[in-house]
Amino acid sequence: MSTSTTKPSDLVTLLEQALTRWENEGGAYTSGALRNSHDEDGHYKAPPLTNAELVQLQVRIIALENLVISLLADSSDAQRVLAREMAAYISPRPGFTSHRLTTHAALQMTHMLERAGLFRGVADWAVKR
Repeated sequence: MSTSTTKPSDLVTLLEQALTRWENEGGAYTSGALRNSHDEDGHYKAPPLTNAELVQLQVRIIALENLVISLLADSSDAQRVLAREMAAYISPRPGFTSHRLTTHAALQMTHMLERAGLFRGVADWAVKR
C-alpha cells in the first residue's frame, strides 16, 4: 500500500480495522463486525457464535481438560489438595445463593481430580517404556 496516495482519514480507518483484528484473535470477524459492539448502556454485546466456532471451543475444552488431567496425574499431593480446596471454595457456602454453573464447575473440578487419580502411576509407566 502506498502512503502517498492514501488520505489521512483512510489511514485512521485502516488503523482502527487493524486494532479490531488484534482484539479478536487476528481478525476472526471481518469487515469491522466489532466496531459497534456495545449497546446503548455501554455494555459489551458479543456477536453470536457460529456453529463452527462452538465446535472449535468444544474441541479446545476437551483438549484442555485432558491436559489438566495429565498434569494432575503427575502432580504432588499438595497440588491435588489445593485443587480440591479450590473446588470446595467455589462451591456454594451456607447463606449464599447457589449458582448452577458454579456448582457444576466445582463438580467438574472434583471429577477431573478423580480421573487424574486413575492415571497416577500410568505416567511413570509411559515414561519407562
